[in-house]
Amino acid sequence: MKYKNCLVFALILSVVVPAYGATVSRIDVSGNHRMDAESIRILSDVKVGDNVGTHRANEIAKKLQSSGYFSKISVRMSGNVLKIDISEAPIINMVTVEGNDEISTDDLKKEIRTKERASYDESEIGADVQRMLTIYQRKGFFGTKIEPQKIELDDNRVNVVYEITEGHPTWITDIKFEGNKKFNDRTLRGEILSREHAWWRFMTQFDTFDEDRIQYDAQMLRQFYLRNGYVDFNVTDTNGVFTPDREYYSVTFTVNEGAKYKIGKLSIDNPFSDIPDDVLNETIVMKSGDTYNVDDVEETLMDMRSRIADYGYAFINVEPIPQKNADDKTIDLKFKIQKTNRIYLNSINILGNVRTFDSVIEQLMPMRAGDPFSFQTIEEARQKLMRTRYFKDVQMVPTRVAGENMMNLDVRVEEQPTGELSGGFGWSNINGFMIDAGITENNFMGRGQIVQLRASIAEYQKQALFSFTEPYLFGRQLSGGFDVSYTMYDYSSLGGFGYDRDSLMVAGRLGWRLTDHWTQSVRLSASFDQNYDIQAEDGWQDATLFTLGTSLRYHNLDTNFEQNTHTGIVANLGLAYTGFGGTESFMRYSGDIIGMVKFFDDRWQLRSSLDFGYIQPLDGDYVSRVYRYFLGGESLRGFDVAGVGSRNWFYSTYALGGLWKINGSTQLNFPIFIPDEYQVKGFVFADYGMLGKPPEKEYTFMGRPNHIDDNIRTSVGVGIYWNTPMGPMNFSWGWPLKMTEYDREQRFLLSFETQF
Repeated sequence: MKYKNCLVFALILSVVVPAYGATVSRIDVSGNHRMDAESIRILSDVKVGDNVGTHRANEIAKKLQSSGYFSKISVRMSGNVLKIDISEAPIINMVTVEGNDEISTDDLKKEIRTKERASYDESEIGADVQRMLTIYQRKGFFGTKIEPQKIELDDNRVNVVYEITEGHPTWITDIKFEGNKKFNDRTLRGEILSREHAWWRFMTQFDTFDEDRIQYDAQMLRQFYLRNGYVDFNVTDTNGVFTPDREYYSVTFTVNEGAKYKIGKLSIDNPFSDIPDDVLNETIVMKSGDTYNVDDVEETLMDMRSRIADYGYAFINVEPIPQKNADDKTIDLKFKIQKTNRIYLNSINILGNVRTFDSVIEQLMPMRAGDPFSFQTIEEARQKLMRTRYFKDVQMVPTRVAGENMMNLDVRVEEQPTGELSGGFGWSNINGFMIDAGITENNFMGRGQIVQLRASIAEYQKQALFSFTEPYLFGRQLSGGFDVSYTMYDYSSLGGFGYDRDSLMVAGRLGWRLTDHWTQSVRLSASFDQNYDIQAEDGWQDATLFTLGTSLRYHNLDTNFEQNTHTGIVANLGLAYTGFGGTESFMRYSGDIIGMVKFFDDRWQLRSSLDFGYIQPLDGDYVSRVYRYFLGGESLRGFDVAGVGSRNWFYSTYALGGLWKINGSTQLNFPIFIPDEYQVKGFVFADYGMLGKPPEKEYTFMGRPNHIDDNIRTSVGVGIYWNTPMGPMNFSWGWPLKMTEYDREQRFLLSFETQF
């Protein structure tokens, strides 16, 4: 019996003693080649005299494993000796990437943490793979596979190769909307960045799936609805479905539009006794009864802050406090002005811009280091940066400088592609069938510059154009640029024109903003032409024109995007001198104005326009026919192209043109029985025009007087406007009311053009 008890005690002791451990008298390390034994003992965090059992031995092994220096580790007690047996991890000799085309090797290596001469760590390599896959997914390549390969070399070294199979991008096959009743799907697609896949979009990335861009699209939808009065709008869901091979993606935005609100009562909480309320009321750009528009609110805030600053109060906040009235669907707005402590911007740090220069971003922001700190100004800067479409996301992160009345501001941007490839086709009475294509880069070389290359081929006209624009010339709010174009006009067999013209033009321009609605530009151009007139006997004639001109533009529109109607005025006024030693010498005065008003729930629109031009000869009384004015076609419906005005008595189709013109139109656009979502409207119009007389040299031909007059012509008509998915189409039928016997009629007019 005693023997059995001793045996049981011995067995228990053999289990309990290892669990509770033994005191370490020596630490033996084996298997190491590069790292010395003492370094391994330090990493193990154990020393002679410690008590080590099974649990502690496992902890030592995990600690050594986490160092990343070893591939295999064994830790055990042998009596009072701690034995650590290791196999060292290979040293990485080289890290390479293979199979990548869509993303550069340099961009991928920025995501790789595995470095040469470091220890081989499979967990680190796995993390590298996930980071690179994220980059591919942002470009829409969800089917990408990355296989890390380990190539063993001598001396326990390895090469790491990331083998990439990119496959095809995950294209967006369709973009749909659910819950939208006020705006159709086509309108909403136009308000977001993402696009449905089409073969011509191979130069852009907006037709590939990007989860971050989809979320930004949801923000853009909200801004669109807020501009149109739907203050309760929200995107409740953005469902997406991948095909099994993850090459195609369908996205559906589920929206809750809510009710449309108009502006109710407007008031200002003004704490400044020396600033009259009338002065502040002038800054409010909306009025009671207007549709709520978040852009109008932001413009009011900016104008109000600026006006208050004129009185010496730079440290203020203006907060719009809305009060919704559900019964009559109005929003009362109180603009609360608050004095704030004086806090200044210490520094502005721009982060995340790999392509766009810091100077471009700084020029777009309205604040600088040392300026008063204002959350409203910062938000204004963020909105302005987003509107450039250079960036997918912009975040403004302010941090307080400890112990001072200063703030640092981090501007964190995420860039996106800014190139556009476009093409189109169309038809008009003047140029016939037309095909055009172009490439535009809106942030050239990251400098914010705009570069455009465009070409078009039509039945009666061919053109190639190169354009360059610097929006911030000399670092100021001054745009500058130049244009080079070559145009061939084949008008000798078209209507009343009767001439051909080849023209090479080089032009430089400057432009600046005078106010929120007024802009001015100056343009200097040189045109090198060859002209052929079917009436002239000398064949092709060379002409050189040097022109300096300036123009003023006024633009102020309130747009209902749902009905594609506007209220407001657009006007242009121009003055140009042609001379400087060229073959032609004259002054040209021009102007046009368009007034629009929408009514009957914005579904009807009355549009009236007036256009005038006058050429004043400076060298004698002659201006070549190709540079005169002509009327007809789209400028005076019911008449043929160049179908009105003075004509040659012998060539009945040959229009002589005029040295001045006045023409205008009044048109009423209205909905017809077709649902609004199809974007079809009817219209009735009344056009009028007067074309001045040509130079006196044209009054006779072959000894007989030509048909010379400057009488008024009028016409009326009806038509249909269809905003098709490919672009707008206009069908109109016009009937001349006042004309002469030598005018040329054209009852039906079709114009159609598109860009995609």
